[in-house]
Amino acid sequence: MRKPLIGVLPLVDTDKDSYWMLPGYMKGIEEAGGIGVMLPMTADPEVIRTLAGTFDGFLFTGGHDINPELYGEAIDGVCGELCEERDVMEKLLFDEVLKLDKPAFGICRGLQLFNALLGGTLYQDIPAQRSAGKLIAHKQQPPYSEPVHAVVIADGNPLYEIVGKEALMVNSYHHQGIKQLSEQLQAVAYAEDELIEAVAMPGKKFVMAVQWHPEFCYQIDEPSFRLFAAFVSACGQ
Repeated sequence: MRKPLIGVLPLVDTDKDSYWMLPGYMKGIEEAGGIGVMLPMTADPEVIRTLAGTFDGFLFTGGHDINPELYGEAIDGVCGELCEERDVMEKLLFDEVLKLDKPAFGICRGLQLFNALLGGTLYQDIPAQRSAGKLIAHKQQPPYSEPVHAVVIADGNPLYEIVGKEALMVNSYHHQGIKQLSEQLQAVAYAEDELIEAVAMPGKKFVMAVQWHPEFCYQIDEPSFRLFAAFVSACGQ
């Protein structure tokens, strides 16, 4: 049986003018039975259509902040580093992925990207823009494989079906998050401070995203591995 071929969105180091990849994204896919391939960075619509038609699924990685222009807001001083070439490519690719109903798995930035592209909004900086009384720490120090807060999962939703638990302890390394949820997405997990930590898109084969980082802990954390396994399985169907 052919292993699913999965396109992985590249990370960008603007200071070094380079594209790069964290091994956990690739190894997580590989250990779950897929083949991860880092995609080229491109805004060419024809190339994007070719990529979308060639690969069996796509992993939208973490990294830069999402440009607030994508969700109709001006850039605030609390917004972090942006990457226009990522925003442009990922928007074009995500649109094609949805048209073809290819599986898409988002991690950290990926969750924020899905929400913004589907009409939702983001906190440009959680500590600056949310009530201090509700906050928990969302940006931990290394090692990133260590869990730092809990998330609650509602019984019966797609994430519960994958991990089989009503609560998880997760790692966390982000300063942006979902403010207004897209009407096209379903919130499937929340942090203790009520921040949305995972989403799914009803009616699609597999469109899911998490705010935490399973790529850092899939080898030691069973729910993290199950996320990769469910995604790879959907890519193989």
